[in-house]
Amino acid sequence: MATSVAGEGHLNLNGIISEPQTKKLTDLPAELLEHILCFPVLKHVDICNVSCSCKRLHDVCHGRGKVWGHQYKLRWPRLQKYYRQNECCDWLREYRTRHRVGIQIRRTVESISKRFFTEVPCVGQVLGDSFAEIESLGAPEHFCEDELLFILNSDKRKSLTLKYYAKKILYFLRQQNILRSLKTFLEQPAEQQSALEGAVLVDQYCNPLADVTLDGISAQLDEIADKVKKMLRIKNPSHPSLRIAQGDCFVVEDFELQRQVVCALNSVLYEQLQYKGNEFDYYNPLNSYIHQVLLRRTGIPISLSVLYMTLARKLGVQLEPVNFPNHFLLRWCQKPRGSEDIYDFVYIDAFGKGKQLTAKECEYLIGHQVTADYYSAISTTEVLLRMVGNLLNIGKRGEGNEKSYQLLRDSLDLYLTINPDNVQYLLLQARLYFHLGIWPEKVKTHTLLSFDVCRPSQVLDILQHIQALDPSQHGAVGYLVQHTLEHIQHKKHPVEPEVKRRSAAEHLEVQYSVGLIMKHKRSGYNCVIYGWDPKCTMSQEWITTMRVHQLSSGANQPFYNVLVQDGTCRYAAQENLEPHSAPLEIGHPEVGRYFSEFSDTHYVANEELQTRYPEDMDETLGSVRELYHRLAPSSGSQDQAPATDQNNHQAMPM
Repeated sequence: MATSVAGEGHLNLNGIISEPQTKKLTDLPAELLEHILCFPVLKHVDICNVSCSCKRLHDVCHGRGKVWGHQYKLRWPRLQKYYRQNECCDWLREYRTRHRVGIQIRRTVESISKRFFTEVPCVGQVLGDSFAEIESLGAPEHFCEDELLFILNSDKRKSLTLKYYAKKILYFLRQQNILRSLKTFLEQPAEQQSALEGAVLVDQYCNPLADVTLDGISAQLDEIADKVKKMLRIKNPSHPSLRIAQGDCFVVEDFELQRQVVCALNSVLYEQLQYKGNEFDYYNPLNSYIHQVLLRRTGIPISLSVLYMTLARKLGVQLEPVNFPNHFLLRWCQKPRGSEDIYDFVYIDAFGKGKQLTAKECEYLIGHQVTADYYSAISTTEVLLRMVGNLLNIGKRGEGNEKSYQLLRDSLDLYLTINPDNVQYLLLQARLYFHLGIWPEKVKTHTLLSFDVCRPSQVLDILQHIQALDPSQHGAVGYLVQHTLEHIQHKKHPVEPEVKRRSAAEHLEVQYSVGLIMKHKRSGYNCVIYGWDPKCTMSQEWITTMRVHQLSSGANQPFYNVLVQDGTCRYAAQENLEPHSAPLEIGHPEVGRYFSEFSDTHYVANEELQTRYPEDMDETLGSVRELYHRLAPSSGSQDQAPATDQNNHQAMPM
């Protein structure tokens, strides 16, 4: 780039033509060179080549200059929030570090499928060694997260397996950060803990990939508080709450002035904004997530109470949370502070549109009498335990699908972070992991091992810890110890996955292949095949329950593992399936575990699935070519076929 620029020759005073003047790019001022080298079409490779061409350009492209700063910002715009404006930084070093981390992260993610394909795709299990590898990089965590987001935001139909594991790692990384924040929050003095901040941390942990921040939630509540102030201004222009600035801790002492705030708050929240208790879908976990409560304007008693209490405090009214059985309430003192007489309080039902109740009327909500202890104010920690306990119960009530298991795992993690010595939930966590096929070395305990994923020897320490907390659990602990030791032995002699070849004589009746988009003839759902058996492999009990004997070929026909559009995994008989007339993407969270790409008419099996079904992809390509040139939309359905494919997680190949 430092080429000469020749001007035209000209006559001198003696009439002799002089040599043309020569100008070089390197003769330009440094500021102008920087401006030229920051042109958007130049990439980092170009800048590297330019800086190697001569000392002048090497000096212009120094690490702390504009050129590498521009390259860094151009390539990784999401990282700008981690730098102060006009910060003097060694951008070349930052660029090299981020580039190196990106390569290493991608290698780690690419390796996960080979290592974990045959095991249960659980966050804890998949990420044990991988998380340790990422931590060993010693790189800033936001570099790792940025690379994972880069993978996730690439072409949505390609690199599905890479995205599947990148999403799991990102989920795990964010959850670890949130748990650290929660531990810091719990270490604060009780009077400094905000119920809203705690609720946001619970929300973030259960939804780590959502954009949920305390600042964002607080800003939405400030907008509601402003609406309340606007109404107050109409009723009482001199009300002291109107003078409260954002973040002030002012308390309105006069009871009548407090009443005006509560009335205005009820009017805005329930009449103007139409917030309400979700009576019709009470056990939906969204009712417990603050960002969803604000978005949907509905929730359960505790989530609505947290919002109500926070808004009241922003307006100078002190309300206290009450852990009333089966119906969370707030209490509002009607006497000078310090009174603990339950009849000196009015109880506010945020679920019931802010209705004000006496102590006696509260009992009508639950249909029986309670002792005075249930009317006492509780701490923020107790509020969080009740909120997480609600999520735990919803997870227990779940339908046994991946979503409910994930909720149960997340809520157990949260509960044991807040109350780490709860033997009941430590054992529940271990039993859950056994049920899912996640062996106990993956069980985390935040009291013993901080945030690390456990090894087999460490899980024995955890079980000993449970035994020390409650010797009566000897039987349960002994069971888990036995299976831990068995698993250690099992790991020493891993079993190779079965390889199924279509050309084998016992597989000749298998009509369909992995990757084909199918439609269930009777139930009408759309799905993609990710595995098959030449005959039904389920237990006799399952076969009887699912009425398999009513099929024309009974259990003596091929059965297929399918990922269904509704997020379930099912086991369907061959005679109940037909190729879809208009193939479409299947929005199932496990698609990336088995497939690398959606190719308009079918899914392309990833390397690991192809290893298990080595002849299926050729069959799939042949079927696709034949089907979609001549197949017309099917008009007939076998309406009499029995439902033999109920949601069944045991049917998944583990």
